[in-house]
Amino acid sequence: MRTFIAVDFNKEVKNEIKSLQDRLRTHASFGRWKYIDNFHLTLKFLGEIDDKKEDEIGAQLEKTCQKSNPFVLNISEIGRFQGHDNIRVLWLGLGGELDKLKRLQADVEEGMHAIGFEKEKRPYVPHITIAQDIAFSTGFDEIRKIASEIVFPDIPVDKIFLFKSEQVGKKRIYTPLKEFRFEKDT
Repeated sequence: MRTFIAVDFNKEVKNEIKSLQDRLRTHASFGRWKYIDNFHLTLKFLGEIDDKKEDEIGAQLEKTCQKSNPFVLNISEIGRFQGHDNIRVLWLGLGGELDKLKRLQADVEEGMHAIGFEKEKRPYVPHITIAQDIAFSTGFDEIRKIASEIVFPDIPVDKIFLFKSEQVGKKRIYTPLKEFRFEKDT
């Protein structure tokens, strides 16, 4: 099964991201918009694993969460990874306690490396993908202005998830397999 490790969001956060998507859709001539239940913050993509590896992953994530403290993030900007003729990825950037997020991601990366996963070579760029392969009929400055009008709630982070990714019909579905709560309070 295809898997990744991520921070999930509560319904309030997901609803506000969806609200932004709905406003931006009216300015797009085409694109693929992420499903509301699929909004997340990836910490580590794992790829295909079997049941035995799932147990090893779980043990490592429990160790990581034993030394992790809760923290708060917020959505701070909208950005893009440009493609040839369109926006390859439309994303929301994060602010808040980024030092704690980066420490958590590094701990996850090290834990997964310890059980045989290759380390990511690219630097970690925390973002929430909200659409792919987008072409807007409006300039990106206008898209930024629209995004700045949304007041997003804070994102409390006190747990991480192992997710399964699967194609169901024409839709990519992300399903939480297991939750790992942080054990420290401060």
